[in-house]
Amino acid sequence: MRRQAVEETARFATAFLRWVDSTDTDGLPYPRLRVLEQLGCEGSATMRMVAGELGLSARNMTALVDSLEADGLVRRRPHPADRRAVLLELTEQGRKASAVCFESRVGAIGEVFDDLTVAERRKLVELLAKLRDGMRRRGARS
Repeated sequence: MRRQAVEETARFATAFLRWVDSTDTDGLPYPRLRVLEQLGCEGSATMRMVAGELGLSARNMTALVDSLEADGLVRRRPHPADRRAVLLELTEQGRKASAVCFESRVGAIGEVFDDLTVAERRKLVELLAKLRDGMRRRGARS
């Protein structure tokens, strides 16, 4: 049964990521949109903090921020208290892009869960959180 759980989870993860990519009708790939959303909700933050919240490696975070900055959606600025750290903040253009795109994208991505009842969705969320906690306890990045 353990093997079946691993195989089904891997198949779902692959299919879900394809599903997420298929919802990109606004020109913002989902990882970039998540960075904008994180900064929009939480305000300015260090790259390390945003990467940690989103489960991204430093390399992936740098690439995402480079592209977002090149598109005028975020800016880097020196941290006022830690000269080694860099703060990220949304530009006005980034705020607008986040507000316009995020809700519609989450809605489109979330359609995949419409086949579940409300109770099943609650249980799925609970089980996924339990699995993430288990990975954290075992030292895996989640």
